[in-house]
Amino acid sequence: MSLKLAVPNKGRLKERTVEILRQAGLEIEDGAERKLYATVNHGDMSVLFLRAQDIVRFVHSGAVDMGITGWDIVLETDLDVEKMLDLDYGRCRLSVAVPEATGITSAKDIPDGSKVATSFPHMAGKFFKELGKEVDIITVSGAAEVTPHLGVADLIVDLVSSGSTLKTNKLVEVGVIAESQAVLVASKKSLATKEREMRELAAAIESVLAAEGKRYLMADVPIDVLDEVRSFLPGVAGPTIMNIAGRDDIVAVHVVVDKAEIYDSVNRLKRIGASGILIVPIDRIDP
Repeated sequence: MSLKLAVPNKGRLKERTVEILRQAGLEIEDGAERKLYATVNHGDMSVLFLRAQDIVRFVHSGAVDMGITGWDIVLETDLDVEKMLDLDYGRCRLSVAVPEATGITSAKDIPDGSKVATSFPHMAGKFFKELGKEVDIITVSGAAEVTPHLGVADLIVDLVSSGSTLKTNKLVEVGVIAESQAVLVASKKSLATKEREMRELAAAIESVLAAEGKRYLMADVPIDVLDEVRSFLPGVAGPTIMNIAGRDDIVAVHVVVDKAEIYDSVNRLKRIGASGILIVPIDRIDP
């Protein structure tokens, strides 16, 4: 049964999304990123390149089965889709920011009647309502950070990652409405008829994420130090030990290691007499 997956056509999420799909074994046809619609090497799947802001609506309607977009967009559209995975990239936060000169340090201190510029009117309105604040929401399509300097708004609600844009425009965060990252969402209509295929795609993507920060280490190790090797190289379910033809004093050890532990692990292996150490990247880990 054919699956349709929507991915961002540009911006902060596109490049990483395409990379993850390729690591999962879904090779998108050459030049596909310049098209709206593309096929993949997996014959019963197609990819649509859409605006990240539109993906949730396409998924909700069932026009596409699954989509990758920002969690902030899912919250803003407030449509009924199923979140299948947090993808741990495209991290940012939806924040309230005011001009530094106001001296305001908390969203609770924002005066009633303030004008708020944002491209997230639903979430901004809900946030200030829950605070008991009466504000005027001004919807803008972008560049919210300049509106206080133009006199269009008193403060903004916008996405923040490093905070450098706020600093450049002499704005300061006084509240966080929501944390965001890329997510995989699914159409509930499609889940009713294609759940197995959709869960398989989610599992393939999850296996790529599981491999992030991992490396596959191989080494020839003296048999008499195997217990020590097991103590600092536990792997996923323990190291794999294999005999080497013609040798009864050395075995081959294969193990998955955290990337952050590679340096110390290699040095420790060398100190106990290991040789032929090889480290390779991992595309996927399926538990």
